[in-house]
Amino acid sequence: MNYHYIVVGGGTAGCVLANRLSSDPNTSVLLLEAGGKDDYFWIDIPVGYLYTIGNPRTDWCYQTEPDPGLNGRNIGYARGKVLGGCSSINAMIYMRGQRSDYDHWEELGNRGWAWNDVLPIFKRSENYQHGADEFHGGDGELRVEERRVNWEVLEAWRDAAEQCGIPKIQEFNRGDNHGNAYFQMNQRRGRRWSATKAFLRPIESRSNLTVLTNAHAQRLVIEDALNGKRVRGVEVRMDNGEMMNFDASPGEIILSAGAIGFPPDPPSIRNWPWSAIE
Repeated sequence: MNYHYIVVGGGTAGCVLANRLSSDPNTSVLLLEAGGKDDYFWIDIPVGYLYTIGNPRTDWCYQTEPDPGLNGRNIGYARGKVLGGCSSINAMIYMRGQRSDYDHWEELGNRGWAWNDVLPIFKRSENYQHGADEFHGGDGELRVEERRVNWEVLEAWRDAAEQCGIPKIQEFNRGDNHGNAYFQMNQRRGRRWSATKAFLRPIESRSNLTVLTNAHAQRLVIEDALNGKRVRGVEVRMDNGEMMNFDASPGEIILSAGAIGFPPDPPSIRNWPWSAIE
């Protein structure tokens, strides 16, 4: 089966890519996710991350290497193994990086990655509870809301932090995160608003988009090309053990399986050692 684009990894970034690429009706897009569908009821409930993290149904259940600073212990390192990836199992905190970090990336030669370049893209995807402003978008897919609870102890903690030299700031999404503030959340009406809900559900009727879950990429198929080697396809093992091959020639294959998931260690990326990703 041939597609214009094959996106390997149906996590946060993969869902966005599938949405944006399939917006062109003249292209065909295949989204591959090693985990299952996001129909587990604990995913929808905000406190449910206590039951999805460390659960092999929704988490790769990685373990770090033993660390001397942890008295030789290793700890769990959660990574989403489900459609929506970590956005389906995390604590739903919406927090951008520092303006200075993005600007530094551009200084290193990565044009288009400065804060003023990425902010419009953040805003395009955002559906902020209070509408658009200088730092937030109001018409995007990803819902962002303020906290739903307020406890006196939290205000006392903020006061204490301020006395220790950590100033109170309005929020963590304005490019200057030095300070203490309340997190904004990816929730809508008290429910998790994952990348699946934001970017896939509204477009699931697109005839040019195919989403396969329980489809674990095993290897890339590489062929000779005029300018050297190029990736032509991907070999996938389905949950029932069936092996399938998908081609994207002359299109593109996009690896979007997370920093921990790639590069893979055959036969299974779940065994990729933490010590090798440094």
